[in-house]
Amino acid sequence: MPPPVLDALACPHCGEGLAPAGNALACARGHGFDVAREGYVGLLTGRPPTGTGDSKEMVRARQEFQEAGHYAPLARRLADLAADHLPGAAGGGEAAPGPVVDVGAGTGYYLREVLQRCTGATGLALDVSKYALRRAAKAHPRAGAAACDAWRGLPLRTGAAGLLLNVFAPRGGAEFHRVLRADGALIVVTPTGRHLRELIEALGLVTVDARKEERLASTLGGHFSPAHREELDHPLRLPHTAVATAVGMGPSARHLGPGELERRIADLPDPAPVTASFLISVHRPA
Repeated sequence: MPPPVLDALACPHCGEGLAPAGNALACARGHGFDVAREGYVGLLTGRPPTGTGDSKEMVRARQEFQEAGHYAPLARRLADLAADHLPGAAGGGEAAPGPVVDVGAGTGYYLREVLQRCTGATGLALDVSKYALRRAAKAHPRAGAAACDAWRGLPLRTGAAGLLLNVFAPRGGAEFHRVLRADGALIVVTPTGRHLRELIEALGLVTVDARKEERLASTLGGHFSPAHREELDHPLRLPHTAVATAVGMGPSARHLGPGELERRIADLPDPAPVTASFLISVHRPA
């Protein structure tokens, strides 16, 4: 784990700093946390609720879909915004105090793109899924990865993060505010109502919450001030195999009976025209 990332970590039990202790990390009060052979450190406190975190199948589908480039325009736009808002790293060429922390990082795909753009920055991928972390730990040489449940707090020192990323993931305004530098920024990505709507309608998938933007404002209100907002739409032409992968990334695949998903996909054009649509917002600590 890069030293700047290690310096940003805090014991989830007592808040003390963490240091290497053999094949583990430990704080001065004796709390120890194993480093998995895949490279991520386990900072979970207790067992996460059932159904929390992506399954092995969901992670495999997500990485396959991402690496095929279907969400590359979003990754590039995030990298550009990160370069603009990371303290001390405008343009991406200068080292910045505090890592880029991706909360709910999944496979580390977006964090990797940001670190490639911001060449002086380090990164930390946080997720509750061990299957995601096994991939995120190898996403970039300047990134570390840690298991945590964001609903129980983030294992970071106060004011340690230079930039927070939150892409299709849970968020807590108070905790995000605590761990972010006063001159840092939070970049949030949520799907709009147009996102994958062609598949939602044809396959009967779980729909996007119509009040998602309202709930985002409520979650961050009082802790952050909006600094920028934009919508990013781009068309996709997905072969049937990619449609199945897109469905497999989320919970919808579990809601359809055996063979039903395959039947519905077979009724689609091949390739199927699909809209990817994202709301990207930048927020500054209030």
